[in-house]
Amino acid sequence: MKEIKVPELAESITEGTVAEWLVQKGDKVEKGDPVLELETDKVNVEVNSEFAGVVTEFVVEEGDDVEVGDVIAKLDENGEAGASDQGSDEKEEQKEEEPKKEAPKEEEKSAEETSEKEQESSNNGNGEVIASPAARKRARELDIDLSQVSPRDPLGRVRPEDVDAAAQGGKEEKPSKPQKESKPQPSTESEFDKPVDVQKMSRRRQTIAKRLVDAQQNSAMLTTFNEVDMTNVMKLRSQRKDKFLEKHDIKLGFMSFFTKAVVGALKEFPLLNAEIRDNKELIVKKFYDIGIAVSAEEGLVVPVVRDADRLDFAGIEKEIANLGKKAKDNKLGLDEMQGGSFTITNGGIFGSMLSTPILNAPQVGILGMHNIQKRAMVMPDDSIEVRPMMYIALSYDHRIVDGAEAVRFLVRVKEMIEDPYDLLLEG
Repeated sequence: MKEIKVPELAESITEGTVAEWLVQKGDKVEKGDPVLELETDKVNVEVNSEFAGVVTEFVVEEGDDVEVGDVIAKLDENGEAGASDQGSDEKEEQKEEEPKKEAPKEEEKSAEETSEKEQESSNNGNGEVIASPAARKRARELDIDLSQVSPRDPLGRVRPEDVDAAAQGGKEEKPSKPQKESKPQPSTESEFDKPVDVQKMSRRRQTIAKRLVDAQQNSAMLTTFNEVDMTNVMKLRSQRKDKFLEKHDIKLGFMSFFTKAVVGALKEFPLLNAEIRDNKELIVKKFYDIGIAVSAEEGLVVPVVRDADRLDFAGIEKEIANLGKKAKDNKLGLDEMQGGSFTITNGGIFGSMLSTPILNAPQVGILGMHNIQKRAMVMPDDSIEVRPMMYIALSYDHRIVDGAEAVRFLVRVKEMIEDPYDLLLEG
């Protein structure tokens, strides 16, 4: 018998939450096959089997927290696929034979007696319900007691559809369940007079919350604002977008312009590309790995565009598109979210007009982009024109960056965006 354990994940990750079992008991797996999806603080990772064999036991269930080195399942190297199901089948046959000897005409049992027999068959020899991991997860979501679920599987295994059926047709069987659920939620029932939905925070959401609070508590964070006239960038995009798409097979967006402008400004104001170590040392980075904040289903993630200073506009757009797709598909690797030197976040895609972005520690600077709105602007000759304007915000760590330097950095970004032709030449 071999044990599958949680492997070393990354230097900063020591634990995770079981998100989903990718195999079932009785399945045969080969060495290297994925058996479980683990939700960590940053990304979901697959745990692979280090041995070949048949899955005989799940040590943990979906939703359980595990640490590196914990045993999560057991394998029989000499087992045959489906062995556990065959054992259940034999037990089922034995159960059916006994009543036939005493009452051969038991085929016309009532629906109630049949249901009781199915419930008995859904238990193994120890009285535990035989259910797939997906069924157990569904039962927790719907607040269903698995022992009250009648499986339709002839082998007695409870499936997710059995749980759904019990939830729809067996609600009257749940009066005793609130006592079980009231244990972790006593304050909720007394605090609110009206219905509420209490949800457990995912591990990633807990980590995001902790990091954001830590960033505010452990840095002297300030934010400065400016506004950018987007006329020339929008004009340039309109002129070049078709040829750009035809040549590079990617659309020309705003993010490449801002990424290039940020890199240019960081070269002029290098302290915004630095970090503090142990409150004693100042590390000024000579590389430009720009984090791009992306909203994924599980929360905000910040994949990193490596060596953005060495990429052209098409290279930046392709890398951002690739990382964004991975984020939405939950396919980002740990190495794709570590080691950034500065971050850009675009709340404008959701309609945000103005915000104060929170630092992505240990970085000391983050640029916030916002929605583009047409506004009446007074021009240098005192005429009034309607221009597409965007507010931009720079949050910075005042322990390293002085206010004057932060303001000048933001002004430099503004100048390069408002003169994109010069940015193209320099970039």
